[in-house]
Amino acid sequence: MSEILRIRAFVSSDYAAARALWERSEGLGLNESDTETAVAMFLDRNPGHSAVATTASGEIIGAVLCGHDGRRGGLHHLAVDEAHRGRGIGRSLVEFCFARLAADGIPRCNIFVYEENRDGTKFWLHNGWHEATWKTLQKRVESGA
Repeated sequence: MSEILRIRAFVSSDYAAARALWERSEGLGLNESDTETAVAMFLDRNPGHSAVATTASGEIIGAVLCGHDGRRGGLHHLAVDEAHRGRGIGRSLVEFCFARLAADGIPRCNIFVYEENRDGTKFWLHNGWHEATWKTLQKRVESGA
């Protein structure tokens, strides 16, 4: 990780670079919850929990969103630039997030990984995560409903 200047908190001004990283990362699904406004709201609700990894020149080569609801944490969109993978950057980003969750007394964390995202699944399982025994269901929230 010698090219890493630091792992630091994700701030709103990091959005464009993080979005570009997410868009070029296989296995990530972006939607209406990932607009600049929506991510800024997420960061405001979870100050200091999300993280980016930067090179010495300040280029963002890794990013993750992290937050909690008071009972459980959630990580979203962990991505590391393909040229920088395999060097512990993803693990360092997760450790940054877990330190913040632990400081808030959050005992567990969830992630969502698309079934077809084999590289993502391999990363999470290699880093101590396990497959849950429940099924996730989802319904869209319509305004005015």
